[in-house]
Amino acid sequence: MRRKASLILLALAVFFAALSPLLRWYAFPRLAKIPANQYQDMVLEARNATLLDYGTMKARKVSKITIVQTLKGDVAAARRIERTAGRDVVVWDGLSYVQGPDGKMVSKVPERYIFDAHSQEPVHATGEMVDGDPVRRDGIEFKWPFLTQKRDYEYFDAQTRTTSPIHYEGTRTFRGVKVYYFEQTVPWTKVKMPRTMPVKGITPESVARTGTTRWYTTVRRFWVEPVTGAPVYGEELHKEELRGGTLLGGRARVTAFAGDVKMREDYIQHTVALVKHNRTIILLLTSYLPWGFLVLGTLLLALSLYLEAHGREPSPPKPSKPTAPQPATA
Repeated sequence: MRRKASLILLALAVFFAALSPLLRWYAFPRLAKIPANQYQDMVLEARNATLLDYGTMKARKVSKITIVQTLKGDVAAARRIERTAGRDVVVWDGLSYVQGPDGKMVSKVPERYIFDAHSQEPVHATGEMVDGDPVRRDGIEFKWPFLTQKRDYEYFDAQTRTTSPIHYEGTRTFRGVKVYYFEQTVPWTKVKMPRTMPVKGITPESVARTGTTRWYTTVRRFWVEPVTGAPVYGEELHKEELRGGTLLGGRARVTAFAGDVKMREDYIQHTVALVKHNRTIILLLTSYLPWGFLVLGTLLLALSLYLEAHGREPSPPKPSKPTAPQPATA
């Protein structure tokens, strides 16, 4: 009976020991992915910012500029691209909507971002665009890969339509969460006018005819939770200028927008709570269950060997019955 129990425990030990690396190195890369139907929004604010008044073409200080960013998954488009790409794909339709303190639109820039659901690497397909212009992204945007590493990553900038490194600058703690801090500086670069302008009748084409150009620079900062690869906080030191041309009335340049853009407090709290929840799920697949199964397999193996050793011990000899004394003979 002991030997039968020993064999059962040995089989279970082998099963859990084999399941441990299988879960981490086979199941996790296939199970951990961004859902195709994900929807999320984010509100950012730049307080005491500078904004161009297109009525007077003069920059003025304003109390607040609000940027609403939305990302909505297009499931039908993702499934269509998957048939030719041969892998799980996510299609995000994004919109960055900027409004002034009076609630009026300053700009709105749509995007379509197509990427691998597991690795977050860009997937190039028809429809990939920024503000209606076809683009070919290299590097990440919006989200880092699962199990983010302490290294620089290539990051796509939607304003310039270019990719450049975003640098790992150290490990920090943000609202009780261990994060990796990344920073990217985009130098002054000539960029396109938004297709949707804040003043009716003004178009990018009409501005171009005046000879006025738009320039942009930013310092981009992200605090990224490394297990999920999700930013728990982000901000930008953002500046835009209009330069040259007759539109400026002889001036060399005028500030179109300048401010320190930060996530609004309620969205910070929501994001931190969501990331903590998702972090636990990822850790179940990468750490808690694999190590738990390995420890359990080791304990079952030890118990199996213990039972086997005790099952092989020889039984003590049974005492013989005393014999009756024999009569003596002469």
